[in-house]
Amino acid sequence: MSPSTANPGAARIPNLVGVLGGGRMGAGIAHAFCIAGAAVVVVERDDDAAAAARQRVLDALGKSVQRGTTAEGLEALSQRVSVSVDYAAFEPCGLVIEAVPEDFDLKAQALAAVEERLAPTAWLATNTSSLSVGGLAEKLQRPERFCGLHFFNPVPASTLIEVVLARHTSSELADAARGWVEQLGKTPVVVNDAPGFASSRLGVAIALEAMRMVEEGVASAEDIDTAMVLGYKHPVGPLRTTDLVGLDVRLGIAEYLESTLGERFAPPQLLRDKVARGELGRKSGKGFFDWTG
Repeated sequence: MSPSTANPGAARIPNLVGVLGGGRMGAGIAHAFCIAGAAVVVVERDDDAAAAARQRVLDALGKSVQRGTTAEGLEALSQRVSVSVDYAAFEPCGLVIEAVPEDFDLKAQALAAVEERLAPTAWLATNTSSLSVGGLAEKLQRPERFCGLHFFNPVPASTLIEVVLARHTSSELADAARGWVEQLGKTPVVVNDAPGFASSRLGVAIALEAMRMVEEGVASAEDIDTAMVLGYKHPVGPLRTTDLVGLDVRLGIAEYLESTLGERFAPPQLLRDKVARGELGRKSGKGFFDWTG
């Protein structure tokens, strides 16, 4: 679905959208909202990280211009992108999305700090892929204005966003979030807050079993992925997807799911060993596949 075919009665994307964290995911989220017509401000921890975040967003926007997926030029798009190291930059935002690393305490502290800067009418969301949205909401003063917006990596190419509703999430926000996703040209899947939601829970289960098969010598990583791509029409196999997501990220999610859902989500020793060796996937050059080329 493209923004032009989105529900015309849906709540419009706020004119200014904030993103906390300008890594791969945060930059992708900022890119998506900028392409949809919003101005975006990315807040990072220091000047170097902020400059790197701005460059990531501009690089992604440049690719969109080259591919013809936006009618605007790079100069016009870049004028709607700003970065900061001060949470005060979020004060005029109608929506802020947190995209810091997948650690509950870190996210809880960051979200509470952002909320202090927001107007009472602003919305707040987390991009967590597995952590309890309800648990994070309990740390906020206005939990009814908070939800999960789980974007997928890489954000520009992905067509799915999970809208995760916690117990206190207002129906107004639930409706608005669905509308925002449609205006981003993506498809919303609405789930109630539960460990791993829908996508991470299923995706991690498949990936962990694929890792066990490699560990047991059943087949190579390449052949397992080929079986899922050709046999089940997955666009990317579970182990290559793990490399793209990051083995450290997958390990963290698996450990959380094991603690909440039981030993069926226990991470294989192979995954722990690879993370310990720094084989984190594409971002380190090696995971289950070699990315140095």
